[in-house]
Amino acid sequence: MSTPPLASGPQGPEALRPLLATVLDALAAGARSRGGPLPAGGPRAVTARLEDTVGDILPTDGDPDALHTLVRALTEGSADPAHPHCTAHLHCPPLAVATAADLAASALNPSLDSWDQAPAASALETLVTRALAAHAGLTDALVTTGGTEANQLALLLARETHGPTLTLVCGANAHHSLPRAAWLLGLPEPLILPTPTGTLDPTALHHALTTRPDPHPPVVVAATAGTTDAGLIDPLPAISALCRTHGARLHIDAAYGGGLLFSDRHRPRLTGLDTAHTVTLDLHKLGWQPAAAGLLAVRDPHDLTALHHRADYLNADDDTDAGLPDLLGRSLRTTRRPDILKIAATLKTLGRTGLGALVDQVCDLAGDFAGLIAAHPRLELRAPPTISTVLFRPAHATDAAVAETRRRLLTDGRAVLGRARLDGRLWLKATLLNPHTRPADLTALLHLVEGNTPT
Repeated sequence: MSTPPLASGPQGPEALRPLLATVLDALAAGARSRGGPLPAGGPRAVTARLEDTVGDILPTDGDPDALHTLVRALTEGSADPAHPHCTAHLHCPPLAVATAADLAASALNPSLDSWDQAPAASALETLVTRALAAHAGLTDALVTTGGTEANQLALLLARETHGPTLTLVCGANAHHSLPRAAWLLGLPEPLILPTPTGTLDPTALHHALTTRPDPHPPVVVAATAGTTDAGLIDPLPAISALCRTHGARLHIDAAYGGGLLFSDRHRPRLTGLDTAHTVTLDLHKLGWQPAAAGLLAVRDPHDLTALHHRADYLNADDDTDAGLPDLLGRSLRTTRRPDILKIAATLKTLGRTGLGALVDQVCDLAGDFAGLIAAHPRLELRAPPTISTVLFRPAHATDAAVAETRRRLLTDGRAVLGRARLDGRLWLKATLLNPHTRPADLTALLHLVEGNTPT
């Protein structure tokens, strides 16, 4: 067997060219075989089909058709975020330009843990992170694998600034990664405030901050701009004012809602974002990036000195003194792929206006969908959407029937709807992130829900 070709180097592009054709053919074939937003049959059937197709994953002799076989099998068994009836999660269909850039990142394979592995990538990351941080009204940003890592980093920076007695205060609407990060970092038990309306109540927060033990332990308040369940935005200006009054640190998780920054129409909903000490952003939601594409933006770059770390083979003192950039303090990870390239390609190709237009489209789409539900005599809308998430349910159905409706559609592979429990009731959740979805697609989705609700 000859030595397999490499993806990089002078011969890399020609080695990749026929393989790209194989991958594209397999993607198309797998999508045709699936025929909908999700493979039919449920977990056991999907697993059985995959195992039957793949066979021995580590055979004695290699299979020259393995790439086509595996890509087709994965495609056939995948949820398709570009299908208009795949709306369960904050799981966007990635833009073609971002995906193409991601291929280049994989072929070049720089690692952003030392400058000599990633000379241009490190410079590009600096350009993009500072531009995005400035667009959010902050100073600098770190690239993360997503919102969870960004939230963990935010609490780590807060702990290193304020000490190990730092207490997290957040609403019950906050992302689960925040209290989990407090546990991971060995912080005191978080104070989680009830959010019966779905957002953090400033009155409840004021009471929590004024009734702390004396002497007051340090506090980091975490607000949310775009909740996972309903896409709601906490009252950021009021929360920010309370944090200033009580000397509390403020973190805002804008993993979902941060994309509104690109829209002139919707950006005012994030008023107060620039007052936070740290902000989580995640462009694989309202940014149409392949995962991973998270960021943690910071107001005070001095906070990042807590991440400083020395490994002589990566950032020796004399190399740093000689002018080689020190990248090790830009993440808790060591090996780090250049996820910034796909983000940069998207920003440069579409510009703020182009991205803002996509944000406006999906927000308008959510409003149209909510209108269809509100006008439907056999469906109930929870509330008009704040961003692009719509909660609804069959009218007069029990929670068990709502759950069963969702599972029927999943098992048949005809629609992918999420679930959320608010107001003590179970709701179907549609998160609209595909700007190519059309009104007829939404009408058809409602027909599917109505036709699969147990009576």
